[in-house]
Amino acid sequence: MPPMVPNRGGPGGAKKGTAVHLGGNRLARRGGVKRISATIYDEARSAMKAWLHSVLKDCVAYVEHRKAKTVVVEDVIHSLSRRGTPIYGFDRDTYNPVKGRKGAAGHD
Repeated sequence: MPPMVPNRGGPGGAKKGTAVHLGGNRLARRGGVKRISATIYDEARSAMKAWLHSVLKDCVAYVEHRKAKTVVVEDVIHSLSRRGTPIYGFDRDTYNPVKGRKGAAGHD
């Protein structure tokens, strides 16, 4: 006999699509929002997509200027700082990648 598969009916119901909204809900709650309209998710998603598209467009310009084919961390750093949204800690001078617990400070 095949294993039982829940049909998602009843009080719990099928909550399809709620995982998409969890990040937006979390951000809104941290910002002090009490109630969120259902239409805000599509609007926020399109605004974030437009912002990301413009940042990636700048990254591609940096890559083409270097005559390279790969986007590196510096391309993203320069693109973000050009837009007025600098990010710190990822440049080659200050970035220290730690793989696992072995390389962490005090755990040698």
